[in-house]
Amino acid sequence: MKAWTVLLLATPVAALAQQPALGLFDGQTDVGRTGKPGSAVYDAARDQYTIAGSGANMWLDRDEFHFVWKRLRGNFILAARAQFWGTGVEPHRKLGWTVRSTLATGAPHVTAAVHGDGLVALQFRRTPGGATEEVRSPVTGADVIQLERAGDRYTLSVGRFGDTLAPVRVADLPLGDEIYVGLFVCAHNDTVVERATFRDVRITVPARDGFVPYREYIGSNLEILDVTTGDRTIVYRSPASLQAPNWTRDGTALIYNSQGLLYRFDLADRRPVVLNTGFATSNNNDHVLSFDGRTLGISHHSADDHNASIVYTVPVGGGTPRRVTALGPSYLHGWSPDGRFLVYTGERGGEFDVYRISVDGGDEARLTTAPGLDDGPEYSPDGAYIYFNSVRSGTMQIWRMRPDGGAQQQLTSDRYNNWFPHVSPDGKWIVFLSFMQDVAPSDHPFYKQVYLRLMPAAGGSPRVVGYLYGGQGTINVPSWSPDSRRVAFVSNTDSR
Repeated sequence: MKAWTVLLLATPVAALAQQPALGLFDGQTDVGRTGKPGSAVYDAARDQYTIAGSGANMWLDRDEFHFVWKRLRGNFILAARAQFWGTGVEPHRKLGWTVRSTLATGAPHVTAAVHGDGLVALQFRRTPGGATEEVRSPVTGADVIQLERAGDRYTLSVGRFGDTLAPVRVADLPLGDEIYVGLFVCAHNDTVVERATFRDVRITVPARDGFVPYREYIGSNLEILDVTTGDRTIVYRSPASLQAPNWTRDGTALIYNSQGLLYRFDLADRRPVVLNTGFATSNNNDHVLSFDGRTLGISHHSADDHNASIVYTVPVGGGTPRRVTALGPSYLHGWSPDGRFLVYTGERGGEFDVYRISVDGGDEARLTTAPGLDDGPEYSPDGAYIYFNSVRSGTMQIWRMRPDGGAQQQLTSDRYNNWFPHVSPDGKWIVFLSFMQDVAPSDHPFYKQVYLRLMPAAGGSPRVVGYLYGGQGTINVPSWSPDSRRVAFVSNTDSR
């Protein structure tokens, strides 16, 4: 798609009169008296924004900067990766997110400001023309910037890409219900123009208060993440709940579930088509492709088994499912590279453990016996290990074991609750989902702020490759691209 260059809009009225392509945003303007006009470019192909701004400062009782904005109501989470062009003129040039009651130069606001010298602060003005206050972040040189609104409380969370985020907060800051929200650049020098690039820009509307999990759902973004650069691309948006994308072995499509059905999403024409799974129309998000790509394993809630999850297999092109597990609930997660075995989580006698069974059915073998939840088993591509997550150490952590259940080894040990390890096709890396400490170790709920983290397959220090709002359904199943460069996942946002 063609990138659009947007000319200066001198006033808010002019901004409303012209609506060129600004991606997520509705308009743009220079706020306050700026010595040089600002501008914005939205590159739709790369999903990036380049913003140029002048302005003497954003401080004291007034602000001057260039602003790309939209109007929002209620709660939200703003996120972006951002960096200035070059070394710049002033060390206190600023970029980031700002939330304002109006477009006036002295309006009440809260701003996530990253300075040219690395300083990061949550800056705010409580009254029109009042003094600016700030809470400084312990992080310097951040390029991941997140600003969350929950009522009159605002939280700034920042970090350098690859690191986890550190929060600072301000409460009791009423800015009104409908407000201006967007990206900004301020040169801190009215005689120059500074430029910055913003990528992976997301405006998320979280689940509302009183939301009932597993009975109510919000919308979904089907995304692809480059694990080297961290760049994200939304390939499909839906107001429905999409969950757990697999990547087909030929690299041409994703398979995900929604409302009990499975869909094939063609990456060329970006169109979903329902898969024929016969009587299995109550599938959960535990579906797995065989290593040869010919067969799909599914977990269907069978009415004949008191609605318990039962494992079946079905041809990848669709057909009549064939039952594998006699007992339920059984939640499928992995297929052996030679196609002979399936591994899954089973609840037996009130305990959740990892089990293995022949693809032709028969007796199941219990591979874990530790008290507490063991979940998410998946074979490495060479068949040497089964990776899984276990709560046995007190928090949910990543483990691996030999295919017979021997040599069980803990690979992560940190303050996060880590779920669903997926091994890259080249066998070098694991990507997994990390919940924060406010989530119970044995739970993996919908609609939380989570990380996607990457780690060497043999263990090591994980680094964050994705900062998102999601959780249950984000990355429950193996979702690497065949070339081991990208991962498919689901993020969530309400549609209002």
